Amino acid sequence: MYNEALRSIIDDDSEFSPDPSARTGNINRLVLIGSFTPRRCGIATFTADIRASLRAADPDLTVDVYALTSGPVEVGLVSAVAATITETDPQSFADAAKRINASSPNIVWLQHEFGLFGGPAGDMVLELVDRIAPPLIVTMHTVLPDPDADQLRVMKRLIARACKLVVMSEHSARLLTDFYGASPEQIVFISHGVPDRPFGRSAHFKSVFGFEGRKLLMTFGLLSPGKGIESVIEALPVVVAEHPDVLYCIVGATHPKLLLREGEAYRERLHSLATELGVESHICWIEAFLETEELLDLIEAADIYVTPYPGAGQSTSGTLSYAFALGKAVVSTPYVHATELLAENHGVLVPFGDKAAMAKAINVLLDDPDQLEALQKRAYERGRTMIWPVFSERCLDLFAETKVVPVTEPEIGPIGIKGLLRACDEIGIIQHSIHDVVDYNHGYCLDDNARGLMLTNRLGVEAEPHRSRLSCLFARFVQDAWNHEGQNFRNFMDSNGRWLEDVGSEDSSGRALWALGATAHEGGTTDLQRWAREQFDRTATVAPDFGSPRATAFAMLGADSILERDASHGLARRIIENGAAQLLKLYRAIARPGWLWFEDRLAYDNCRLAEAMIVAGQRLGNTSVTECGIEALTWINTLQIAPLGHFRPVGSESFGRAYEEPRPFDQQAVEIWAAIEAAAIAYDVTRDRNWVRHAQRAYAWFGGANDRGLAVGDRHSGTCRDGITPQGLNLNQGAESILSYQLATCAIRTLIAKAD
Repeated sequence: MYNEALRSIIDDDSEFSPDPSARTGNINRLVLIGSFTPRRCGIATFTADIRASLRAADPDLTVDVYALTSGPVEVGLVSAVAATITETDPQSFADAAKRINASSPNIVWLQHEFGLFGGPAGDMVLELVDRIAPPLIVTMHTVLPDPDADQLRVMKRLIARACKLVVMSEHSARLLTDFYGASPEQIVFISHGVPDRPFGRSAHFKSVFGFEGRKLLMTFGLLSPGKGIESVIEALPVVVAEHPDVLYCIVGATHPKLLLREGEAYRERLHSLATELGVESHICWIEAFLETEELLDLIEAADIYVTPYPGAGQSTSGTLSYAFALGKAVVSTPYVHATELLAENHGVLVPFGDKAAMAKAINVLLDDPDQLEALQKRAYERGRTMIWPVFSERCLDLFAETKVVPVTEPEIGPIGIKGLLRACDEIGIIQHSIHDVVDYNHGYCLDDNARGLMLTNRLGVEAEPHRSRLSCLFARFVQDAWNHEGQNFRNFMDSNGRWLEDVGSEDSSGRALWALGATAHEGGTTDLQRWAREQFDRTATVAPDFGSPRATAFAMLGADSILERDASHGLARRIIENGAAQLLKLYRAIARPGWLWFEDRLAYDNCRLAEAMIVAGQRLGNTSVTECGIEALTWINTLQIAPLGHFRPVGSESFGRAYEEPRPFDQQAVEIWAAIEAAAIAYDVTRDRNWVRHAQRAYAWFGGANDRGLAVGDRHSGTCRDGITPQGLNLNQGAESILSYQLATCAIRTLIAKAD
């Protein structure tokens, strides 16, 4: 039954140390996600330009592009594309996340626009971001001031997943904080990148394209009703009346999605409008998606660039940025990006849909060549702050700020107990804290006080007199939790000492039995050991009725401690025998290739199931049970080692997902304690030092050898943060986290002493 192939995954002759490249401050691998050339959309061009500018700024940087496609295969993608993501296939997003995590990039950078992704408001992108372990940066190309329910849901999740949010307008930044609740520390403003070309070559490029002698207006981009081109056409009769040599160049193919819905009907309506107004001869239609260099040449030919969007919600406009930086005088409606970019007399703003104001603004500029040139120069000069080399340098600075540099060696030694003492009062240990201030609103629970009782058994004499006082405190809580009438444990108590239920969860009851068994074996005094044995005998009759695998495993661990003192204890032996049979039956029914586990989904304290089986197999002399436990523990370990070599516990967002590999966040301290104690039991059985190394790897998570390179535990106070989220630390310091850190420290010190 023992699986040598799986076993070899944890074999490692070297001491634990992540990949050396992770120790430096350099960024060596970036994953860039978005649509990509030759796809015909602004995001595709932008993503390609990002890659080119970053590679120019840092030739040693590997940029893996994950390109959104409309189907499993899209012809013509360039070699820069590492993989594709089918925009309407949820599994494609999940597969991409798995591949990205395996490649261990320093940063993942997502270009977000709702229309890029399948599902309501593009929510299929969440199948990707929920599984991403490296730090995630999201460029918010559109930040809506009035999102619908689905758009709001998607935005909230993206904000929760991202370490940094890149925006291209100050208005978008304000919306993210004031409306969507993003942290100001998350938000980074970086102007849309633009090409760097010489100023003042309009005459040359007019001759190239055959526009000599014409005053050239221009709008470019994928054609759709949202661009507002009608208002410019409606303004043309007034412009032409004063400047008969004017030509309005409308550049761009019809938007692919519009083309699918209605063909060229929209363009035909524009043609009809121009004919009706008698200005068709003053319009040049370039009905094509131009390659970047040809497009830039064409923009250089223009005198005035017009962006007539009909509404204020346009967060960014790449077309506006390009034309502005190439030194074009811009006449625009006052949408968000234009209002900011054209401020301080760098362009001309006209009201939405006001054709008279549009015509007047254009005529004023065409009437005064000096004023026109002055405006062009002001635009060009400001545009130098947006060119791609400046853009890429700002991005590299952002990457360096965001990159994780994990701790490379575990630190194992004594820790303080100030944090533990802070969390306790005369009733017990309070469940939750806000930062390091206890939060009485959530009261107390049996789970934490049972863990506390186990901890006081293992603290050394250096913790006196606190150890003795706390052991009595926690023991009293466990004792009071037993409901004599209901013959079951209660779990939750309010801040006034009132029980909130008659019957607690099976898992809390199993954990109480575990604590009682452990105290009967290793309690600090003979009286405490005797008390625990009596309490176990009185309450353990509930164990045979447990349906929860975890409650069963906890009770088995407690029963094993009872048998360590009294091998003839009949109830304890029955708990182990029945529990082992129950878990073995589950394993044989559920395990399959690639999923060697007792349940079809992962949850918390996973390693306790395997630990209980190893303990039971040894106690019962049943090789099959022991081997089942070792095999399952080896498998779960393979899921909890990141590609860079550090420990990555099963995140709480993994819970309840049938046959799905774990999601990386939120990571919690209780998993570290479980992993260490399970590894210690496996070492006792096999004498294989790889289990010791795995326990060290897990303990190093507290010190910063984790997915965010942050210390979770504080050695001086002995307190612990409530885990690791995509954005970093959960700064609260609840009872479960503090106790898990303390217990994990006791466990690793015992294991190291034993192994040495």
